[in-house]
Amino acid sequence: MARDEEELFAPKKTPARHELGQPLDALSVDELSERIALLRAEIARLEAARENKSASRTAADAFFRKPS
Repeated sequence: MARDEEELFAPKKTPARHELGQPLDALSVDELSERIALLRAEIARLEAARENKSASRTAADAFFRKPS
């Protein structure tokens, strides 16, 4: 089989996926770096969602606050 055919029919590499508590012994340094980047991106996404929810809650609290 020619190299082009090998690449064409080779199984597609799935994106890195990490599960908490997953054994890390079999991962290469590059794979660990990919997982770290993946988790950092997920943390940033979670923090942004938390900030949006907090802002929405603050706005709702201000709207429904009884005047003194």
